[in-house]
Amino acid sequence: MRVLLITVSMLVCSNIFMLFAWYGHLKNMTSKPWFFAAIVSWGIALGEYLIQVPANRIGHTSYNVGQLKILQEAITLLVFIPFSIYYLKEEFRTDFIWAGLCIMGAVYFVFRNA
Repeated sequence: MRVLLITVSMLVCSNIFMLFAWYGHLKNMTSKPWFFAAIVSWGIALGEYLIQVPANRIGHTSYNVGQLKILQEAITLLVFIPFSIYYLKEEFRTDFIWAGLCIMGAVYFVFRNA
């Protein structure tokens, strides 16, 4: 259980970095050239990788790669929805709920025999 908590906590943090690297420039750098946004995003992504790589190494001590990947996707959706609504000011859609339920189904299936 300790491995799962550490892995999930680190993956949540890495996802926050990832979302800013992938989408933050859409709000903050629209007047900048795309290559400037790409360079800044690479810098942010480095922070994401410095958290994500150890998280997956820790997680892999107890879980297989398929389980880690589905866990990552579930965390991505859980972090993405508030990020898109509160930071990017995107509108909430019920499709987010349906997508979340599908991913939760995937989480169930890959962890049911663990």
